[in-house]
Amino acid sequence: ENFYQFSTMTVLALLVFFYGGTYLLTLLIKKKKENTDAFMVSNHQIGFGLGAASMTATWIWAASFYGAATSGYTYGISGPLHYGLWGALMILFIYPFGRRFRKLAPNAHTLGELIHARHGSSSQLILASSNILGSIISLMVNFTASGALVSVLSPLSFQAGVIIAGVGVLSYTLWSGFRASVLTDFAQLMAMMAVAILIIPAVMFALGGPETLSDGMSLLTPEQANLFSMDAILNQGAPFFVAVLAYAIGNQTISQRLFAVREDHIKPTFITATIGYGAIVIGLGMIGLMALMTGMEPIGGDMNNLIPQMVSMYLSPVFIGLFFILVIGSLSSTADSDLSAMSAIVMADVYGKNIAKNKPDPTKMLFIGRLTMIVATLIGVILASFSMDILIMLVFVGALWGAIVFPVIASCFWDRVTNTAFTSAVIAGLVMFCVARFELLPMIGAIAVLFELLAAVGGGVVLGLMAFGFCGRRVGLIVGAISAIVLAYFFIGFLQDYTVLMASLMAYGVSTIVCIGLSLMSSSRFDFAQIDQKVINYDPAKPATQG
Repeated sequence: ENFYQFSTMTVLALLVFFYGGTYLLTLLIKKKKENTDAFMVSNHQIGFGLGAASMTATWIWAASFYGAATSGYTYGISGPLHYGLWGALMILFIYPFGRRFRKLAPNAHTLGELIHARHGSSSQLILASSNILGSIISLMVNFTASGALVSVLSPLSFQAGVIIAGVGVLSYTLWSGFRASVLTDFAQLMAMMAVAILIIPAVMFALGGPETLSDGMSLLTPEQANLFSMDAILNQGAPFFVAVLAYAIGNQTISQRLFAVREDHIKPTFITATIGYGAIVIGLGMIGLMALMTGMEPIGGDMNNLIPQMVSMYLSPVFIGLFFILVIGSLSSTADSDLSAMSAIVMADVYGKNIAKNKPDPTKMLFIGRLTMIVATLIGVILASFSMDILIMLVFVGALWGAIVFPVIASCFWDRVTNTAFTSAVIAGLVMFCVARFELLPMIGAIAVLFELLAAVGGGVVLGLMAFGFCGRRVGLIVGAISAIVLAYFFIGFLQDYTVLMASLMAYGVSTIVCIGLSLMSSSRFDFAQIDQKVINYDPAKPATQG
């Protein structure tokens, strides 16, 4: 064991300091009578600073550090860049679509409400259930990280770390919901930035400064030393790029912030969050790269030990304490967002729309929201205690979201998309993803070529959507069509060796083809003005304006 360990008392003191401080912060905003719209989206009135900080803190979770460091350790120089840059760009990418969602439904709390107004219950529940699944997995990942950290740096057990994080996060999120999540995100982000700025150079100088690292270049393979490594692009960059796009559109923690920020602040909020995220994550990924350059082996072959190991081997106890707060802060800021997201989905999508049929009782609604948080925390803690393999779970949710991206965006811009088209597209995309990902059919001959062509369509869809977001419909269609043809040329006979990337792209391709095909077969047109009338604020204090 070459990990530095705190005494049980020290670790408990650090945790009490962190969660106690966070809890006291939320007491500042606690109201005698909390209202439902504030509990879910702060009455759509969050300013620029809080909004940007909250978006950044939510997007950076425990997996970002460990993932970025592993990426640096595995792929060398370009690893952290692929991890941080694409994640950051996706925050920027949500913004044009986010503006459209806001315009259609200024009073929305969840994306599901917007889809419910557009298509009805089945599409809304597909979106809501995928979100709840995603948030539970995210909670589990964050609690698992807490367990791992506590068990590595103290005599306490893995389970103790999981339970403390669960109880801690629940304690301060339960009363004020989303408002608490945003306010504490700001404090957590400030702490994370301060620590990242201190820890990264500290590790570097403890290793002997820049000279040692330039000597360490000789340890890298030519592929790891190459900034434009194809290996890193195909195994890390591209699949991550595709998955994060799905995450951006399909995830309630993101759309919740989108509906909460003041309309005129959406653009600067997203641009600032993009830069903040990229800087912190790429920086922390560099610790993995330093580990590679000094020839360090992760303990027990577990990549998740890289950062704790580097920190505990080379830094003083004070820094290790700071690092401990950094990780707890990053996982808590994401876990509280997941709790707020799930409570909003159950409050608005399940109860508000489907049980109370748009006439909910606000008191009962708040009770349901809080109950959801308690149940979700319990499930997250129980799942985390089994310490399952996280990546397999994430892959599955990524696919589900990948299949949702095109139908959701198309539903908000194109008046011909029908409920049948939406539902069938998501199901078809998911089924084909599973066939490719788990190789249920042999990847040879005509089947392989068909799958590669469908993946090429998916690649065209991803690039076309990005172009469409920033440059409008015509450019989007041209970029999408050209990309699909170019990708088809490169993919045939080549992509079948990269199962993960192929399967993810297929989820996009198949759902897009099915969605467009079925929509063109129907002649009905949808009037977008109806959405604003159907999506309401739930609190009687503010009468909903008729659009």
